[in-house]
Amino acid sequence: MTAIASLPANQAAPLCPAEGQRFLLHNVSWQSYRAIGEALRDRPGLHLTYDRGTLEFMTLSPEHERCKVLLRRLIEVLAEELNLAIGSFGSTTYQREDLEKGLEPDECYYLRNLPRVRGKRRLDLTADPPPDFVIEVDITRSSIDRLRLYAAFGVPEVWRFDGTTIHVLLLTAKGEYEPSDHSPTFPMVPIGELVRFMRQGEAEDDTSMVRAFRAWVRRQLVKAKPDTKRKPTRKRKR
Repeated sequence: MTAIASLPANQAAPLCPAEGQRFLLHNVSWQSYRAIGEALRDRPGLHLTYDRGTLEFMTLSPEHERCKVLLRRLIEVLAEELNLAIGSFGSTTYQREDLEKGLEPDECYYLRNLPRVRGKRRLDLTADPPPDFVIEVDITRSSIDRLRLYAAFGVPEVWRFDGTTIHVLLLTAKGEYEPSDHSPTFPMVPIGELVRFMRQGEAEDDTSMVRAFRAWVRRQLVKAKPDTKRKPTRKRKR
């Protein structure tokens, strides 16, 4: 099963319908990819994905970025309310020359491995761990299988949002992603509910969305707490 949010018929339209643009180059050397990435590093709204000689340029639409920000804000609330130490590394470029692969996630986070990367200004995936989970806003469908790149890097959890559904994908021992009905990062939270709040943010504003979501999370936490109240025991008469 996949963690999803079922939408009413009158709300079936995706949150982020607009697509960006893609451009593919073939037979690109690793050195050329690195040089191009360095030349374009200060240009926002552009993702480069490289896989063994194939280089894809993808421009990100405002709708894509809007969905990414809404989901990021919800994750920040979850981390705060659950008291989780989390490190957001945004769209950091991850590269492995030995694998001839490189890409930038929409958002990525360290939790369990945060102590191993805390304070580092540059990450080397041949020595440093990959993010504990990443977000892919898959509105503009990539020509390159980005999940295969994440699997090669060893990213254990990927959230893929296709405009209507958040799919939780977990890396198996076989090096493939399988859908899951819950997130190990936030096991007590129905991930599909996040789409409902994203729609509120899209229709209203970020502040209203965050306030409503925070209140909902606190109610969920109260439900999840075990009942610690015990009935008083009577002393036996001697």
